[in-house]
Amino acid sequence: MGVGDSPMNEAGAIRSRVRARSLTGLARSVLGPDVAAHHRRRRLVAILALPAIVALIIGLAVGAGAGGAARHRAVVARRGFFAAISALAGSGAGSLAADVQADQNAAISKTLAYTPYVRIAGSQHRELALTFDDGPGPYTPAVLRVLEQMHVPATFFEVGVLEQYFHVSTTQIVADGDVIGDHTQLHEPMSHLSRRDQTAQLLQETSAIGAYGAPFPRLFRPPYGLWNNATLALLRRYRMLMVLWTVDTNDYRAPGVQAIVDSAVHGAQPGAIILMHDAGGNRSETVAALPIIIRDLRRKGYKLVTVPQLLLDNPAPANQSFTPAMLGSGG
Repeated sequence: MGVGDSPMNEAGAIRSRVRARSLTGLARSVLGPDVAAHHRRRRLVAILALPAIVALIIGLAVGAGAGGAARHRAVVARRGFFAAISALAGSGAGSLAADVQADQNAAISKTLAYTPYVRIAGSQHRELALTFDDGPGPYTPAVLRVLEQMHVPATFFEVGVLEQYFHVSTTQIVADGDVIGDHTQLHEPMSHLSRRDQTAQLLQETSAIGAYGAPFPRLFRPPYGLWNNATLALLRRYRMLMVLWTVDTNDYRAPGVQAIVDSAVHGAQPGAIILMHDAGGNRSETVAALPIIIRDLRRKGYKLVTVPQLLLDNPAPANQSFTPAMLGSGG
């Protein structure tokens, strides 16, 4: 890598050299006809009355939340009243959203310094993360509606080839402030591919989601849980953290709504990463189970966050066990 080059720039250069493959026939044979869906834009900040503004600023000034809250309180204290409102409402440099994203990226980088993958975060706080694989797809809008209505952030590991049909959901995920990770271009088992083909699978996906507003992903989940040393070398090169899972709901098997709920809720623990799917088949059971899972987890005192926020609030232990039973299953 030359002086001044970054992994992101290098990734862009390699992507431009990867010959695009015509995948329309393949995707259509898997997915069938496109399914239209109505999408709602979630308002990032809606300030309607002065009392709400005051309450929000006071909450930031005196709250004791984890994950860099002290720095944000100091920022609000330094700024004037209207400058603080601007910081809260905006998304550009100097905004609260930008500060939070920077903190989350720093947490990912810190995690990469001692482990190339995580299957569980720490237990410092009663938090866990809901993750969804194989989208975007026909059921992604329904998943997003539940998350929006219940004010729950989530992490989506997307397959690049599906963007040409369902990219509206990717744009919505970005607008909602959720996180998108890399799940390869064609949902290929990485350990069965050459290093060159693995590179293509990684970077074609990053290009596909980037076309619809998603930043270069810092997270990667291997399809079927399959990976090898070449995969880890590529992730290290592009500064990506491999995210496995603590709980597999097995929703891809369509075991029934209650079975999906029981797997998620009974397997929950502080720092857990819960695996579900928003595409790859009929996901109506997942959609039906999701609000029940959220309500039950909240009753148990859990806060639901994205994977980067989970790592920020609950640094992952260095010893990340990987069970052979995970191979060929899950993602």
